[in-house]
Amino acid sequence: MSELIPRRGNYKKLPSYQKTDVIFQITSYFCEHYIARGDRTRDQMIQAARSGKQNIIEGCAASATSAKTEIKLINVAKASLNELLEDYEDYLKTHDKPQWQPGSAEFEAMRRLGRTHNEARIFLDMIATRPPETIANMAIILINQADYMLFRQLERLSKDFVEEGGFSEKMSRLRHRQRNY
Repeated sequence: MSELIPRRGNYKKLPSYQKTDVIFQITSYFCEHYIARGDRTRDQMIQAARSGKQNIIEGCAASATSAKTEIKLINVAKASLNELLEDYEDYLKTHDKPQWQPGSAEFEAMRRLGRTHNEARIFLDMIATRPPETIANMAIILINQADYMLFRQLERLSKDFVEEGGFSEKMSRLRHRQRNY
């Protein structure tokens, strides 16, 4: 690619994308097994999880020519995951199940696992033998981790924009440089 339109990295290598893909797969499993067909919550949870990862893909694709679009879409991914977080918390409340708290053995073990792994297979193998409240708690921790990753990603994208400008500024700099040769 050119200096104007740089080749961006592979979104599949982004830890935020990897984490949201795990969340999507867990949510698909959870909804298939524990949310009744025809329940609007089922479709909303799957769509929120899907939106979390798909907006990262779309933002990365737009990044070469629009920092604004990339930032906006990464923020949409973040917002979708927060919607999903609330759905999982509601599931625990409406089923009178506890949400794991920081400091508890379960919470800390899952937080460590989520910090060190982004491979869906690890989590899918685990959830196949766990009750729904455990899966919901696992998803909540992963969503919070993804939310933090996306927050940091937005900070970096904002910093890069302030320091380097956007596509229009790059075009102007290149035109100016070309004229001065």
